[in-house]
Amino acid sequence: MIEKRQFYINGQWVAPAASKDMDVIDPSTEEVCAVISIGDQADTDAAVAAARAAFPSWAETPLEERVALIKRLGEIYTERREEMAEAMRAEMGAPIDLARNGQWGSGSWHLEGFLEALSKFNFEEQMGADRIRKEPIGVCAMITPWNWPMNQVFLKAIPAMAVGCTMVLKPSEIAPLSSILFTEMVDQAGFPAGVFNMVNGDGVGVGSQLSAHPDVDMVSFTGSTRAGIAISKAAADTLKRVSLELGGKGANVIFADADEKAVKRGVIHCMGNTGQSCNAPTRMMVEQSRYDAAVEEAKSAAESIQVGPTTESGRHIGPVVSEVQFNKIQSLIETGIKEGATLLTGGLGRPEGVNSGYYVRPTVFADVTTDMTIYREEIFGPVLAITPFESEEQAVEMANDTVYGLTNYIQTQDDDKRLRMARRVRSGMVETNGISRVNGSPFGGYKQSGNGREGGVWGLEEFCETKAISGVPMS
Repeated sequence: MIEKRQFYINGQWVAPAASKDMDVIDPSTEEVCAVISIGDQADTDAAVAAARAAFPSWAETPLEERVALIKRLGEIYTERREEMAEAMRAEMGAPIDLARNGQWGSGSWHLEGFLEALSKFNFEEQMGADRIRKEPIGVCAMITPWNWPMNQVFLKAIPAMAVGCTMVLKPSEIAPLSSILFTEMVDQAGFPAGVFNMVNGDGVGVGSQLSAHPDVDMVSFTGSTRAGIAISKAAADTLKRVSLELGGKGANVIFADADEKAVKRGVIHCMGNTGQSCNAPTRMMVEQSRYDAAVEEAKSAAESIQVGPTTESGRHIGPVVSEVQFNKIQSLIETGIKEGATLLTGGLGRPEGVNSGYYVRPTVFADVTTDMTIYREEIFGPVLAITPFESEEQAVEMANDTVYGLTNYIQTQDDDKRLRMARRVRSGMVETNGISRVNGSPFGGYKQSGNGREGGVWGLEEFCETKAISGVPMS
């Protein structure tokens, strides 16, 4: 049994102000794998005070010194790769190969991207007779999710550190082990006391306390749209900056002339990480003339996806993160059936032969109409909805018919059409023909998918204030 009850405040591992234990559940076994403590107001206040006290000196620390510490952190992250992979496997159910590659690798990938962006980032530039400065915004609260733990911690902590901010991290209480390990690495790297602090807690407690705290200058949150709205309201009284990366219901628009692998690629992408990605292409929209063939291809592709133990190597998906998430997905699958969608494969219950763990059957629905619940709500599991369309105009209308706007996907060999579609769909990101975005490209959404951007230069700017100084030319 792993016991990680302490918090990291002002460069020290300290006991919580009041003892309140919480079990961490391994979703592959439904058994307790660790115990953590949940913080209260006193812990939050102590962490924020430490970050506030450390801010002036850290903000004035030369950039090259900050970069050296970040590089050292990256080296330690690489050295302790297997520990990190095991933590994510146990806490959120990533199969071990995914944990040590995609999940671990997302952190190192973003670190490389930020170091590249820093090499070109102008903290000061001349505008006529004015000097324009980018300065760290101050103390940042970082509230991170369970589905891609290190992806989100690196997207927040590294740019904040780089530009000179101090911070308090509250990881998901469902999957805190990887963030505790990351905090050990920050300590090992030798960051000054108070620059980075970590307090475990739930959203109602520590999350709300950080969001409303008068000494927090910015909240950076990744999670559900519901929680993002609550954080925005809590932060409003102090007018702090709030950066939100929230839910999604991505449209994958497949035209008749799309390449032959487009459907299979879309299914695999939707089911990756057991469907627990905000940018997953969960609405597959197929041009009518290709629809029947696409339905059969999607069924076959989903049935080829294996569900297996998290401890075994291989290209399979694991469980969803929790009983709450499992029950939500089961309810939405049941709703899809009741509302008349055609269930092609998968469905209710665990996969055949699986009696424990929060494992979900890879599920595909066809003939989904735009008024159905599974078309409109973010399911956050391995569930795909397929809908036909007749024309490019209808495809645009359907893609935009959602409260979300994170990532859309366009598949066609007509480059003019591909660009037209990309320009007209309302989302922060558009991926075309299976081509991933480059490192340093901005990540974020429109509408109820949030505001602000993470990654690269945009991620650095997110943690900066802009100051104009007159009459002081740059030498």
